[in-house]
Amino acid sequence: MSLLLSRVSKFRLGEPALLRRSYFRLLSSGFSSSMLQTPACSIARAEPCGDDLGKLVIRIDNEYCDTYLEKKVPLELMNEMVTVGASHGWVATLKEDGIVRLQDDLNPVASDTNPKRIALPPLVTLPHCQTKVVTNVAMSTSSPEDEDCVVAVKFLGPQLSLCRPAQCKWTNIMIKNPCFFSSRVMFSEKDDMFRMPGSGGHLIGSWDRLGKQHKFQRLQFKNLPELTKAKRELLYSCSVSEHLVESRTTCETFLVKWFRKANPKCLSKMKTRGVMVFKLEEQGKAVYTQDIGELNIFISKSEAFCLPAGSIPSNFVELLDFDEMTNVCLDGYFIGPGNFTSMAPYFIPPQNKI
Repeated sequence: MSLLLSRVSKFRLGEPALLRRSYFRLLSSGFSSSMLQTPACSIARAEPCGDDLGKLVIRIDNEYCDTYLEKKVPLELMNEMVTVGASHGWVATLKEDGIVRLQDDLNPVASDTNPKRIALPPLVTLPHCQTKVVTNVAMSTSSPEDEDCVVAVKFLGPQLSLCRPAQCKWTNIMIKNPCFFSSRVMFSEKDDMFRMPGSGGHLIGSWDRLGKQHKFQRLQFKNLPELTKAKRELLYSCSVSEHLVESRTTCETFLVKWFRKANPKCLSKMKTRGVMVFKLEEQGKAVYTQDIGELNIFISKSEAFCLPAGSIPSNFVELLDFDEMTNVCLDGYFIGPGNFTSMAPYFIPPQNKI
C-alpha cells in the first residue's frame, strides 16, 4: 500500500482523472473486505479552480506528500470562521444566520456534483450562554442521515446542545461546572453516551442521547511518569488540552493530554511539547501508558478517533491544528516535525467506498 500511496501522491494537479482512478485502485488493493474503505487522511487545502470552488488536496495517513483529487469543494470551507468542527467525515458550518449545517463536501469519496447538506434547526441560546463560538461537534453514528443519529454541539461556555436531525429539535443543557466550559465532546459507542473531560482531566461528564440523564466520574491518575525538573517545568509552562478517544475495536477509552507552547521562532504559532496518554479503567482509574498496542490515535478539530494500525506503524498519536501537523511515538517519545498549516485541520476517518 505504501508504494501505491507514494506513487499517487506524486501526481501533478494537471492529472486529476488519473489520480482519482489510482486513488481508488489503491483502496481495492489495500483491503480484502468486501466493504472497501479509504485510508484515514487529513484535509490540506483546496486549490482554487473558479466559481468559488477549489480542488481538494488531502494528505493520506503515514504519507508526507499531498494527494490532489479531482473533487471540487466550496472554498468557504477553508475559512476557519465558517467551519466549526467535523465528525465522521461530515464538516459542520455555522454562519451569521445561526444555523448549523452538516456537509459531506470534505469527504474524499462523497459526490461533488450532488453534495449532501443537512440544516439543523435554529439554535436556541440558554440564559448566560452563547452560541456563536463552538468548541467542537460530535455524532452518535457515522451519518446524520441515520434515523437514530444525534448530533452534539459543544459551545464555549456552559451550553451543550443535542439534536436528532430526523426530529429537527434541539435539547439544550447548561453545565454549571466551569471546568467543562472549554471541553470537547465525543460519543462513546461503548457507553452509548456523549462524554467530555473537564479541564485538567480529573472529571469526566457523560450525557445520554436525549440529554435527560447524566453522570460525573472523578478520575484517579495512576502510574504517573517520573519527570526531570526541566521536563516538568516545560510542561507546566504549556497550554494543555484534554481529549477523550475510544477504540471501537478493543473497547478501550483513552484520555490524551496535549501540551503546546508558542513557537519561539513565531510566537503566533503553537508547537507540540508533549503528550500524555492515560487508559481509563474501572472505578475511575486513569493509568498512564506509553503502549496503546496496535492502535493509533487521531486528534484534530474533528471528533477524535482511534484506529487499528494495520500495515502502518502503531502506537502513535497523530495531531493536527491550524498551525501544526505532527505525530508522537509513545514508546520512543519522539515528536515529529510540525511544519504544516491548514485552514481546515480535520482528520477524516476511513470512509466506505462509493
